[in-house]
Amino acid sequence: MTYQVSHYINGQIVEDKSKAQAIYNPATGNVIGQVALANSTVVDKAVAAAKSAFPSWAATTPSRRARIMFQFKNLLEKNTDELAKLVTQEHGKTLNDARGSVQRGIDVVEFVCGMPYLLKGSYAEDVATDVDSYSIRQPLGVCVGITPFNFPVMIPLWMFAMAIACGNTFVLKPSEKDPSCSILLAELAREAGLPEGVLNVVQGDKEAVDALLIHPDVQAISFVGSTPIAESIYKTGTQQGKRVQAFGGAKNHCIVMPDADMDQAVDALIGAAYGSAGERCMAISVAVAVTDSVGDVLVKKMQSRIEKLKIGPGLSADIEMGPLVTQQHWERVKSYIDLGVTEGASLVVDGRGFKPKDHSSGFFMGGSLFDHVTASMRIYREEIFGPVLCVVRVPDFESALKLVNDHPYGNGTAIFTHDGYTARTFASKVQVGMIGINIPIPVPVAYQTFGGWKKSIFGDIPMHGSDGMHFYTKIKTITQRWPKDKKSAAEFVIPTMK
Repeated sequence: MTYQVSHYINGQIVEDKSKAQAIYNPATGNVIGQVALANSTVVDKAVAAAKSAFPSWAATTPSRRARIMFQFKNLLEKNTDELAKLVTQEHGKTLNDARGSVQRGIDVVEFVCGMPYLLKGSYAEDVATDVDSYSIRQPLGVCVGITPFNFPVMIPLWMFAMAIACGNTFVLKPSEKDPSCSILLAELAREAGLPEGVLNVVQGDKEAVDALLIHPDVQAISFVGSTPIAESIYKTGTQQGKRVQAFGGAKNHCIVMPDADMDQAVDALIGAAYGSAGERCMAISVAVAVTDSVGDVLVKKMQSRIEKLKIGPGLSADIEMGPLVTQQHWERVKSYIDLGVTEGASLVVDGRGFKPKDHSSGFFMGGSLFDHVTASMRIYREEIFGPVLCVVRVPDFESALKLVNDHPYGNGTAIFTHDGYTARTFASKVQVGMIGINIPIPVPVAYQTFGGWKKSIFGDIPMHGSDGMHFYTKIKTITQRWPKDKKSAAEFVIPTMK
């Protein structure tokens, strides 16, 4: 039996039968539901609801907003298992991985419960004689989040929890591939006490995105997806005078030094490359072996581990890797493996033919491992977004550092070494936004900043932490004087601190 997923506007489900798309269970390949695809009229209704709710929500005290977010956090914790099962059902990742991603979203909700402190501004007395100056931060208005399929709970929470706690109202446009979590999130927020219209959800495809990008009442846009689309959204949004943060693709390197603990490095790489079937913007997709001897050991150890990966439906016990999200995405990943063979890389482990028992119609692919990959190959330069790891061999640390810095993406990177000087030099010199030292996936905690460099981000302000608050607010600085003597004279020079 299939189900229907529609929009959530002004505190209630809004049915829309004008256009729809199938929702698949990636583990079976079966259609399990239909999701409505909004047109510009539906988008207008959602934005209008958010605009109408903004004045009263912005006037709500930060402490009151924080209390609602605290209740929301409690409800998310109580419903973690239900959210995780929805993630696994529509995305395919393992249940444990889904739970972890939900918790990462909850972490940001917990962080924004301290928003009254973050918004407190600053005050400077006597910047000049009898003159004081202070700053305050105020919300922007209607904000929009356009989120990807790989984290249908975590990334929406990173966006709208921060925006709403700052006093904005929000329209979420989740991925049409796994839309159900967005509705449950909105319903839980309403149950927590969020007023009608503060959080709205519009299901849809490119038509809905385009309508949101040019809508005159939208003040800010946050996006996570591929680099070409991120760049397009950034250009379109900023041309419309909107504030935009657009997060793009990645090609995350992990440097393995000769002094590294090889078993630790292999454990890290297995999880970072093949967890969530490689469908993570923070996945490690390139292992940089420093010296051929490191490469030989690394590839041998990786090969045996990849061939033993436990792959199957994400709801099954002890599964390490689930299916890819759609058949179309499976075909895309396969085409890159085909390309790597054509380009001359050594395909040590080939995952293209893998099918688990009793799930031959699911979108499953085994882990693949390429050795002797070079920087000129497309499988090195481009984001594959699947369970494919490329091994590049370099002679020394300087060559490894240059390899990472020369790549157009700069999202995350890691190094495995026991040498503190090498690690410190790497952290200082590498041109990447998020760095792990003996940590494979360096996703920052909620009170730090998430964001890459180069073509992995478009816009100046990254996500969550205090930077997230800065993105969703604008600063206002007030300079005031209350003179005792009301006599005054015209001044024709610029004021100075005297």
